[in-house]
Amino acid sequence: MMLLFKPSSTLGRRLKPRPYQSFSESLLMDSIEAAETLTRKWISPDLSSSSSCSLSSIFSTENRVEGRRFIEVINSLQYAIQGVVLVNPESPKLTRAHNLVTIAMKQLEKEFYRILKSNRRNLDPESISVRSSPSFNARNKVSIYSQVPKSEEADVMTDLKMISDCMISSGYENECIKIYKKIRGSIMVEALSNLGFENLSFGKIQKLDWDSMEKNIKKWLEATKVLIANLFEGERILCDHVFSPSVSVAESCFTEITLDSALTLFIFPVSVARCKKTVEKIFLTLDIYQMISQLMPQIEEIFSYDSTSAVRLQAADSLKNLGEEINSMVAEFEASITKESSKSPIPGGGVHQLTRYVMNFIVFLADYNDCLAGVLTESTLPLPEDYFGNNDEDNKDGETGSSSSSTVTTRIAWLILVLLCKIDTKSRMYNDMALSYLFLANNLHYVISKVRTSNLRVVLGEEWVSNHEGKVTQYLEKYEKIAWGEVITSLSDSNKEMLEENVAKERLKRFNEAFEEAFQKQSEWVVPDSKLREDLKDSVTKKLTTVATSFYEKYHVENWEEVRFAPEDLGNYLSDLFLGTGRSCIIVPSLKSSDSGRSLKDSESGR
Repeated sequence: MMLLFKPSSTLGRRLKPRPYQSFSESLLMDSIEAAETLTRKWISPDLSSSSSCSLSSIFSTENRVEGRRFIEVINSLQYAIQGVVLVNPESPKLTRAHNLVTIAMKQLEKEFYRILKSNRRNLDPESISVRSSPSFNARNKVSIYSQVPKSEEADVMTDLKMISDCMISSGYENECIKIYKKIRGSIMVEALSNLGFENLSFGKIQKLDWDSMEKNIKKWLEATKVLIANLFEGERILCDHVFSPSVSVAESCFTEITLDSALTLFIFPVSVARCKKTVEKIFLTLDIYQMISQLMPQIEEIFSYDSTSAVRLQAADSLKNLGEEINSMVAEFEASITKESSKSPIPGGGVHQLTRYVMNFIVFLADYNDCLAGVLTESTLPLPEDYFGNNDEDNKDGETGSSSSSTVTTRIAWLILVLLCKIDTKSRMYNDMALSYLFLANNLHYVISKVRTSNLRVVLGEEWVSNHEGKVTQYLEKYEKIAWGEVITSLSDSNKEMLEENVAKERLKRFNEAFEEAFQKQSEWVVPDSKLREDLKDSVTKKLTTVATSFYEKYHVENWEEVRFAPEDLGNYLSDLFLGTGRSCIIVPSLKSSDSGRSLKDSESGR
């Protein structure tokens, strides 16, 4: 049989099948092409080299959209790589893809560093904290980006988060963390340095004179408020935002950046508490305690990680040590009142320097009422049952406040009682009982005036004030009775029958002598408070005028030679009383004289 045609050599050959390409590999190829396009544009035209030479910053303000597109492309490439590895781990396309990822990661490292470095101001922890919500809760990892308006700062935050997410998911976690810790750590060190707080050992603190100690405490107070409320909180917010997909990474970064600084911050108060100080230094100690106490909720939130528990414990230990020192200083202050040993009475029965010192101290102490409520330990103090007046019953019923505030009230009331008992002891140094009571009235009135015009009024209550004002009245009544009793009784006449004229004249002479003697004795006595002084003079004048007027009218003494004081002029004679001038009572010889009513000051000026 003849063949009609010769078979073609081409047809005779076996056709080679087209290589099979899975969907995963197809997706990988598309991702590679997209990544290569952006890489050539922004990183390096030569992809044969594993090194990158960035042509321009991908995440500059004008290129930010392209930068984020680059991140999306690399994320897609990573996803495609994972898909191919599952179906064809030997695919030659994987080598090409991995090379692209390596180039991209090196570029992202540079971008991450550049953004952190060039945005130090925008990413300042204090600024971040100020811009963040006051309701920041560390455990909920609140994102600052969701709390602030669209802005350059928010864009920077978003860029950092996108880069860190991409690097960590690509296996470049260590490189990302290393850059972050280095840049943020240097910012924290710089911030601490700018605050001026000096890290001193206990040995150095112990050797400081008080002026230097005071300066260091004030620097600490200023630094602590900024560090806790702004810097540490801002750094916590930033870490939690940038590394939100990985709590462990966020914790690691935050801990390494802040732990040493925070521990140093709260070791200082413990060192201060251990130093011996005079009781006057209690107020700066209270300032430190108050600062930590107020910031404690934030401290617990900001340092809520297990790896930062040492900061929480150190802050709590600082409060414990400071509290013990404050209780010790209050006890020492009480003992100093009891031990005060001055032997000389205050001239004129004025306010004792101990009263001034103690009350000024207690007034300042009362300004720390809320702070002391958490510090002072409860103790049973033998206060009189009626010490607070009717308010005492309220205290028993628990209607006036918490037990902690009652502890403050009781302790302060006790300190004042210790003072008043000491003043009562010192009143016995006076030989004249009237002057003794005047001394007690002056000092108690000073105590009350300090209470009335300070936060002590809130601490002790109105009933305490009213109760002690009644005691001042009692002291003054006793003073008047002793100092002016003989003067008043010399003219007192309860008998309706008329005395014989010579008897009446004798009584008038006795009145003159008693008045002059009383005035002379009290010429150096003092009542420092102007209102109390005028009220007391008015009270004495009124009593003297009443008995003198009644006697003069009853016996019509206008023409008697024995008359030396007109009733209406007694107030003038007493005008210089309680000023401690030491002046004598200059008597005008006759009621008929036109200037018989001249005061002591007028009489002396005419001599």
